[in-house]
Amino acid sequence: MQWSVCVYVCVCAPVAFLCTLISPQLLQQQACRLIRPASLPAVVKEGNITLGALFSLHDAVLESQLTFTSQPEPAQCTGFNFRTFRWMQTMIFAIEKINRDRRLLPNIKLGYKIYDSCSSPLHALRTAVELMGGREEESGGTECQGKVPVVIGDGGSTLSLVVAHFLGVFQMPQISYFSSCACLSNKKAFPAFLRTMPSDFFQVDALAQLVHHFNWTWVGTVAGDDAYGRGGAQIFNDKVTKLGACIAFYEIIPKNHAPTEMARIVKRISGSGARVVLVFALEQDVKALFSEALRHNLTGIQWLASEAWITAAVLSPPEFHPILQGSMGFAIRRAEIPSLQSFLLRLHPSTYPNDPFVQQFWEEMFRCSLHNRSGGAVLGVPACNGSEELASVKSIYSDVSQLRISYNIYKAVYAIAHALEAMLRCVPERGPFPGGACPDTHSIKPWQLLYYLKKVDFINEFGEGTKFDENGDPVAMYDLINWQLSESGEVQYATVGTFDETKSTKLEIEEKQIIWNGYQRQVPVSVCSSSCPPGTRKAIRPNFPVCCFDCILCAAGEISNQTNAIECVTCSPEFWSNLKRDTCIPKLVEFLSYGDTMGIALLAVALLGSCATLATALIFAFKQHTPLVRANNSELSFLILSSLWLCFLCALAFIGQPTAWSCQLRHTAFGIAFCLCLSCILGKTMVVLMAFKATLPGSNAMRWFKPPQLRALIFLCTAVQIGICGAWLGLAPPVPRRLMTRESARIILMCDMGSTLAFSLVLGYIGLLAAVCFLLAFFARKLPDNFNEAKFITFSMLIFCAVWITFVPAYVSSPGKYTVAVEVFAILASSYGLLLCIFAPKCYIILLRPEKNTRKNMMAK
Repeated sequence: MQWSVCVYVCVCAPVAFLCTLISPQLLQQQACRLIRPASLPAVVKEGNITLGALFSLHDAVLESQLTFTSQPEPAQCTGFNFRTFRWMQTMIFAIEKINRDRRLLPNIKLGYKIYDSCSSPLHALRTAVELMGGREEESGGTECQGKVPVVIGDGGSTLSLVVAHFLGVFQMPQISYFSSCACLSNKKAFPAFLRTMPSDFFQVDALAQLVHHFNWTWVGTVAGDDAYGRGGAQIFNDKVTKLGACIAFYEIIPKNHAPTEMARIVKRISGSGARVVLVFALEQDVKALFSEALRHNLTGIQWLASEAWITAAVLSPPEFHPILQGSMGFAIRRAEIPSLQSFLLRLHPSTYPNDPFVQQFWEEMFRCSLHNRSGGAVLGVPACNGSEELASVKSIYSDVSQLRISYNIYKAVYAIAHALEAMLRCVPERGPFPGGACPDTHSIKPWQLLYYLKKVDFINEFGEGTKFDENGDPVAMYDLINWQLSESGEVQYATVGTFDETKSTKLEIEEKQIIWNGYQRQVPVSVCSSSCPPGTRKAIRPNFPVCCFDCILCAAGEISNQTNAIECVTCSPEFWSNLKRDTCIPKLVEFLSYGDTMGIALLAVALLGSCATLATALIFAFKQHTPLVRANNSELSFLILSSLWLCFLCALAFIGQPTAWSCQLRHTAFGIAFCLCLSCILGKTMVVLMAFKATLPGSNAMRWFKPPQLRALIFLCTAVQIGICGAWLGLAPPVPRRLMTRESARIILMCDMGSTLAFSLVLGYIGLLAAVCFLLAFFARKLPDNFNEAKFITFSMLIFCAVWITFVPAYVSSPGKYTVAVEVFAILASSYGLLLCIFAPKCYIILLRPEKNTRKNMMAK
C-alpha cells in the first residue's frame, strides 16, 4: 500500500505535537488544518514566489501562564535586537534589488513572509508551522504544503535544529545565515538544510590552529548552554588536545545567567592559571559572562572569541574595554553592499504603518511611544513627534562597517534567485527529474527547489563564489579579527589574518599588526608548565594533565638538544655531555702527561734521582783508589749505579701519551734494569758473605766468586729476565688502549699489558731476586761494624720489598692515570731506597768523614 505523510502540529501549549501517518483514503475525508488560527505578527509582501524567513528580532519571550482551560494568550517577546532587525532589512533589500534586476528572474516578482522567532526554540517552531500553514481551516485541500517554497533562517543553531527537524519532513529547503553548529551538516538528520554560514568544524579548526601557532598549551574553554556552544567547544577541546595542548577547564554558561553560577565560573577562570580562554557562546551569554567578570575585576586574560560575538556591538561599550581589548577571533568575510545604508535609513512609521516590527523598532530606537501621538506620556515614555530621523542616530542598525551576517543573508537570497532562474530555464524532456521532466514553475514544489539549490554555483558582484558542498555547507573563509581601540576610544575590528580552507597554507597571520590584551605587543604565554629547555626532559606530574610537568636535568653522559624533550639521549662512548647537557662533546683524554702537576712532580723526582746516581758515580770514580771504594768492589758498585740510573730514567717512559714504542719500552726497560740492579746486589751480597766465610781454615769458597764468576752470575740472572721480556714482546706485546666507559667523562689512555702472565712473571722474577738478596744480607747482618755492607743491603731490600708489596693493591685500585703514577712511584721509591741505603753511607764517609776512609779503619775488626 502506498502511504502519504501529513503532519499536524498543535500550538496551544509549550509543546508541538501530533504527527500521524494516515492513508490516502482518510486524507480524502479530512482536510489538513491548523488547530487554531495563526496570530503571530509577520512582515508580508506578496509576489509570484514568496520567500519565508525567520529572524530573532527579540532576545527572549515571555510565556503566558497555562491554565489548560482556555487558549493561552499570545507570547510576548522582549529585548528588541537592532542587529537582527538590520539582517531582516538586508533580506528585503536583496529581494527588492532582484525584483529591479532585468537579467535575473525577469517577469518574476519575489515576495516575502518574515516572522520573529524571539530567540526561542518553541517560538521558532511556531513560526515554522505558520509558514507551513498554507491553507485555511475551511479549505478542502488534501496536501500539507505551505505557501512558501523555501525558508531563510533561523539565526541561532539551536533554533535551526528545531526548525530543520520540522521542515525536513516536507523536504522544505532551509538556508540559514548564522547557524554554524557542525551537527547541522548531518544530511541524514537534516536533509533539506543548507547555509551560507561555514560550519563550526572549520571555525574550530581555525581556532585550534591559532592556539597551536602561538604555542598556547594551557587553554580554558567556556561554552553557551546550547547546541552552538556545547558542540563547538567540544570539537575545539578535541582538536587542541590532538595538537598537544591541554584544557585547563571547561565551563557552561547557564541560560538563566544565575549570579552564583556566573560568579563561580569567573572564579574558576581566575584561579586556573590559564592566560588564554575561548568563549564559544552567543552574544547574550557572553555579555552576561563579561559583566560578571567586570564585577570581579578579572583582567589579564587573552580572550578568544567565537564568530557569534567577535564583532557583536553589544560588547563594544567602554565598560567592556578593560577586559576585552586585544580579544581575537574569527569572523566570516565581510562585504560592502552598495546602497544598503540608504535603504536602512528609509524607514519611518508613517511609511510602513502596518509593519509591526517597524513600529516597535522606532519606539526602541528613539525611546518614545507611537501610541500616544496626541500628547502626554505613557508610563513616563515621551510621545514620538514624527520629526525623528534615523540618520541622526548612531546605532548598530545603521552601522554597515561590519556586514558579515548581513552579507550571508544577501548571498542566501541570491542563491535562491539563481536556483529559481535555473528552474525557469529548464528545457522540457531535458530536465533533471524522471523522464526528463522539468519542474512546474507555476506551483513550485519545495523538493524540486531543493534540488536546484544544491546545484547552485555562481560568482556574485563582489567576485566571491557561492555554492554548497555535499553537506550543504559553503566554502569556509574567515578573517582573523583583533579588538583594537582607536585614539578616540572606539572599538576597531582590525583584520590581522585570514583562514581559507581552500589554500595549502590555511592560516595566515600578520603578527606585527596584533595588539594583545593589556596593549601588549608580545605574544602572551599560556602554559601549565614552562617549556623545558635543552638539557632537560619532561617529567609528568602525577594526577595532572600531560601539559603539566617538571623539568629534570639530564643525567651525566646524556643530552637533550630540543625544547620539551620527552627523554634524554645517551652520548656515544667517545663523547660526554657538557655542563648544560645540550651537546655531546669529545671526552677528555686522560693520561699521565708532562703538563699536569703530578707528571711534573714525578719527572722532577726521576731526574733528581738520576742526577744523584750520576753524582754518586762521579764521587766513586774520583775516589776509586781510596780504601772504602776498593773494599766495596768498585766494578759491582759502578754496575749497580748504572742500573739504578737506568731505573730512574725508565720512569720517564711512563710519563706522556702512550704510544706503541713507549708501552713496549716502559715495562721491559723497567724489568731488565731492576733485574740487572738486583743481580749486581745479589753478587755483591754473596761476595760479602763469602769473604768472611773464606777466612776459615781449609775454605776455598772465594774461588767461585771471583770477577769472571760474578759477571757470569749477573749475566745469567739478567738473561732470564731478558728472555721473559723477549717472549712477552714477541707473543703479546703491550699496546696503547683507550679505556671508555659510559659512566665516565674521560677516556683513559693507557698501555694494555698484552699478557698479564708475562707482566706477573717480570714482577715475580724481580721479587724472587729481591727475596734472595734479602735472605743473604740478613744472614750477613752481624759482620764487623766497619765493613757491614750486608746490613745496608738488608735495609734496602726491606724498603724494596715493602714498596712492591704495597704496589699491587694500590695499582689495582687506582683509577685512570693514577694507575701509572702508582707504578712510577713504586719504581722511584724502590730506586731511591737502593741508592740511599747502599751508597749514602759510603758517600757520607768519603765526603764528610775522610779520616775513616783508611785501610787501618777498614781492617779495625
